[in-house]
Amino acid sequence: MAARWWFCCVSANMAVALLLSYGVPSASAQRKKEMVLSEKVSQLMEWTNKRPVIRMNGDKFRRLVKAPPRNYSVIVMFTALQLHRQCVVCKQADEEFQILANSWRYSSAFTNRIFFAMVDFDEGSDVFQMLNMNSAPTFINFPAKGKPKRGDTYELQVRGFSAEQIARWIADRTDVNIRVIRPPNYAGPLMLGLLLAVIGGLVYLRRSNMEFLFNKTGWAFAALCFVLAMTSGQMWNHIRGPPYAHKNPHTGHVFIDECHRPNAYIHQNYIHGSSQAQFVAETHIVLLFNGGVTLGMVLLCEAATSDMDIGKRKIMCVAGIGLVVLFFSWMLSIFRSKYHGYPYSFLMS
Repeated sequence: MAARWWFCCVSANMAVALLLSYGVPSASAQRKKEMVLSEKVSQLMEWTNKRPVIRMNGDKFRRLVKAPPRNYSVIVMFTALQLHRQCVVCKQADEEFQILANSWRYSSAFTNRIFFAMVDFDEGSDVFQMLNMNSAPTFINFPAKGKPKRGDTYELQVRGFSAEQIARWIADRTDVNIRVIRPPNYAGPLMLGLLLAVIGGLVYLRRSNMEFLFNKTGWAFAALCFVLAMTSGQMWNHIRGPPYAHKNPHTGHVFIDECHRPNAYIHQNYIHGSSQAQFVAETHIVLLFNGGVTLGMVLLCEAATSDMDIGKRKIMCVAGIGLVVLFFSWMLSIFRSKYHGYPYSFLMS
């Protein structure tokens, strides 16, 4: 009986010793983890106060972004800004990223929940190798918990790199809403004032003869230009801010992409392969094609209603038919390249 009692006491002491041996280091590890996290946040806040976009090399990236613990998100722009890289898109994206980071830094809602950082290829090529990245600029959200998912990589070719679009993506991934505040740009008001001054001067000079204001052809031409600009997607470009063309992020040159070429007449990838996006160059091409079709229809109408001799009217009719057929065929070719599976074609489409 005494032996059994002695055995129970020894077992209880051993259990208490085990609990203490495991519990004390656990609490110590927790305190150490909290101290490391506090140091990370303090360091990031100090750098952010000096510069909203923190420049990182490989060591800083591994310590502050990749390594736990972390209770904050980091939006990292991977870029190549050195002059010898000749990355035009990188410079444009960097300007928008700086505007976004400044808007967050000087916002009344600014907290340590999210930070903005940048890794340049020439300063952190090991980071590019670690993430298997071979293009720039690229935006990735490193969330507060876990590894980045597929949606944490920003779709640059689809959304463009405007600060407003990146802010919407950040709101989707982190629930942090950033109101983009752009620095004042006086070029627009100055150009508008200059235009109004020119128009006012012309009206003043022609004040004795205002018949030009009732010129139907002039008003029709102005209205037609406005319609062509709107139907080609200029307003979409203004809102979404897409890139001009599909460019090589390292050289700034336009890619030659055989997969997305709508036809042999386009030698470079100025047409976006998706029906949900477009390039700025694409709107210019569509504007040109719509203008060609419109010019052809105008020539046909003039050939049918004008009082010119029959020879000139025949030339106008043939030219009008040729323009309509040619440019409409090219327009349909672009449509087929964006809406895959469209069954109908017309001549060169």
